[in-house]
Amino acid sequence: GSVEAVLAKYGDMQPGDMFISNDPYSGGGTHLPDIAMVAPVFYEGTLVGFTANIAHHADVGGKVPGSTSGDATSIFQEGIRIPLVRVCTAGQLNQDVVDFVQLNSRTPAERDGDLGAQIAANRTGVRRLAAVVARYGIDTYFQGVELLIDYAEKLMRANIARLPSGTYSFTDYLDDDGIHLGVPVPITVTVKIEGDQALVDFTGSSPQVSGPINVPLNGTLATIFYCFKALIGSDIPSNHGIYRALSVVAPDRSIVNCRPPAPVGERIDTCQRIADTFFGAMFAAAPERVIAASNSSVTTATFSGIHPDTGDFYVYLETIAGGMGAHAHGDGLSGVQVHMTNTSNLAVEALEREYPLLVERYRFLIDSGGPGHNRGGLGIQRDIRALHDGVVFSGLADRQQHAPWGLAGGREGATGKYLLQRTDGSSQVLSSKVSNVDLHAEDTISVRTPGAGGYGSPHQRESERIKRDLIEGKISARAAAEEYGMVITDTGAVDDEGTARARSQRD
Repeated sequence: GSVEAVLAKYGDMQPGDMFISNDPYSGGGTHLPDIAMVAPVFYEGTLVGFTANIAHHADVGGKVPGSTSGDATSIFQEGIRIPLVRVCTAGQLNQDVVDFVQLNSRTPAERDGDLGAQIAANRTGVRRLAAVVARYGIDTYFQGVELLIDYAEKLMRANIARLPSGTYSFTDYLDDDGIHLGVPVPITVTVKIEGDQALVDFTGSSPQVSGPINVPLNGTLATIFYCFKALIGSDIPSNHGIYRALSVVAPDRSIVNCRPPAPVGERIDTCQRIADTFFGAMFAAAPERVIAASNSSVTTATFSGIHPDTGDFYVYLETIAGGMGAHAHGDGLSGVQVHMTNTSNLAVEALEREYPLLVERYRFLIDSGGPGHNRGGLGIQRDIRALHDGVVFSGLADRQQHAPWGLAGGREGATGKYLLQRTDGSSQVLSSKVSNVDLHAEDTISVRTPGAGGYGSPHQRESERIKRDLIEGKISARAAAEEYGMVITDTGAVDDEGTARARSQRD
């Protein structure tokens, strides 16, 4: 999207130019913390391509530290909107542009370093692509580009053609939009497979909403791109040829094709729900390939304040993983990011070294994986204690009301929650989209992420696998008895004969 925006706006590009933007509505972006850099690549005076990268920046201004606010009602509350402009001209950095971004961030030194890294990455890409063209010659290079795009299209069409033709529909829900609490937001998708072509239609999905869960069209297209690669073509090259086999209907001013000034900060949770909805629809067409609903929420915890040792303002932002849906071939993974996310575990030692925070507890949540012949993955509990007064917490999450569903008789996984625990012993469950919660020293936020749905009847799960889950603390004795039909003696041992009788009676 950002490359297309550059081509549409700038006809006077020259070697050494580089462009910057984060705007979802004019620069090809999807939300403001994601800043894109695009650099044209020339060889002997001919434009041969682009190198581009996107980096998520921990703070780009806006009404709350970390920029993305659960109660934002306008994109103007979510941070600085960077129009598509040159950040480098003929190889020279335009420092004014960097200064403008830094001035609008609570952590300007981080922005300076991160923007510099993005510029350096693109410059490396420019050199390497130019070297490829020099090695093979410009004519061979352009032929290769076209062939790669054609190859991706052919593979995508061939794999679509292996799906049974038909029309498949599904509806799933986001908990709410952060403004109208407790009011579910529907995502409806209808997938029509006809030969080697697929149509994805979002008619029936919610209109764009007041809160920050709207998705620009670029985000929706990227999600569908991912869904088809995950379902039928992980080996297909990632290029525009994939889109030639796909048609997407996204109603204007809907939650999947919003218009300004709709807020979009938490658009990733909607993209996650789009993915779950797509896979729910395609279960009837490809039951051996589809997974049950995952945690499918980028559960975000943001802590900020003045560091008592340095006097500098800090923003600690982490997205905490959860369960992955079970499938026909095995259990879902536990404590992982799913679908379009790309963040990994942040080591406790690294967090505590840099920020005045203490991780009290970090573990899998017992019984959070949906029961099934194949069990859903487990969510995570991560308890973080403030070590000084004046800490501010903000959280963004979903699947705290609408649990991740199972497939083929599998049960749903556990929902997530944010729990505030005060030093006076009181506690409070916070909403899934919460901003500016003041913490005192020794107050704790317990972040508990959703698990995932199971696959197949839990009564068909083999006894040895149930025993292993008990030993590893993934399920409780209660769940073993109630969900799986395991007979537990008064001493906590498994009664194999009693279990066999009880499960045969259930069957």
